[in-house]
Amino acid sequence: MKILLVEDDAAQLQPLHQALSKAGHGVDAVVDGETAQKLMCDRTYDLLVLDWMLPQISGLALCEQYRRLGKTTPVLFLTAKDTILDKVTGLNAGADDYLVKPVNLMEFLARVRALGRRSPLWVGDYLSLGELELNLDTLKLQHQNASVQLSGREFQLMEYLLRHPRQVLSRNQIERALWEWDMQPDSKAVAILVHRLRQRLQSIQAHGWLQTVYGIGYRLAIPETES
Repeated sequence: MKILLVEDDAAQLQPLHQALSKAGHGVDAVVDGETAQKLMCDRTYDLLVLDWMLPQISGLALCEQYRRLGKTTPVLFLTAKDTILDKVTGLNAGADDYLVKPVNLMEFLARVRALGRRSPLWVGDYLSLGELELNLDTLKLQHQNASVQLSGREFQLMEYLLRHPRQVLSRNQIERALWEWDMQPDSKAVAILVHRLRQRLQSIQAHGWLQTVYGIGYRLAIPETES
């Protein structure tokens, strides 16, 4: 998933960021509410992980603003506030889940996965399109009886495409989904990554699934020979 992680304590931000990245997620990590607010307006996320107490704008206020805009992306609160009233306040603000600090990384990743399962495309531990399946645990891509192991970045692109099937996605959209907000990838990075993923697809007899729409971008769709 593409995740916005907002935590002002660097000692807590770093391990959370690392754990999410190792699990194959794309993460935009920021330390204040104002930057988070700008990214929430400018980018699309599959999950928001918000610390309650933040500089400039609190996580609670961010969540309330986000819900008023009609956004339905799941929100996970991280906070030292542990009373029943605090939890009720957070949930009433629009949060979907709540973790009290200090955060156990195994539990944190389990909560993230549980919120990710709310995607209508999630089937068990897989995302699928036709006979093409992506295992979200092992990062393996399978077509019929063949499978291939993906790298972290290949997995992120494959997941993004499967969460937006048949949609034409521009290079800019892919860059924003896969690279962090403060990174500027090489101008050929997306094209190179698409080429590598096509090779992986071809190795499992999934020819023609990743299509180029010239002058616009790329899309994942079932070829006519398999539809």
